[in-house]
Amino acid sequence: MPEPEDTGVPLERIAWIVTVAICLITAVIVLLSGYVGYSAVVFAIACSAAINLR
Repeated sequence: MPEPEDTGVPLERIAWIVTVAICLITAVIVLLSGYVGYSAVVFAIACSAAINLR
């Protein structure tokens, strides 16, 4: 019997998606608070985490 095509999302992928989302939300909040440098750092961390989604 063949494997079903709709196997769902692996747990590690969900964890990376949540990490990226939290970092993006944090970057926006920090940017709105006026901390431009810290916002850029958190955004860079989000981008680094997003690499693991490839």
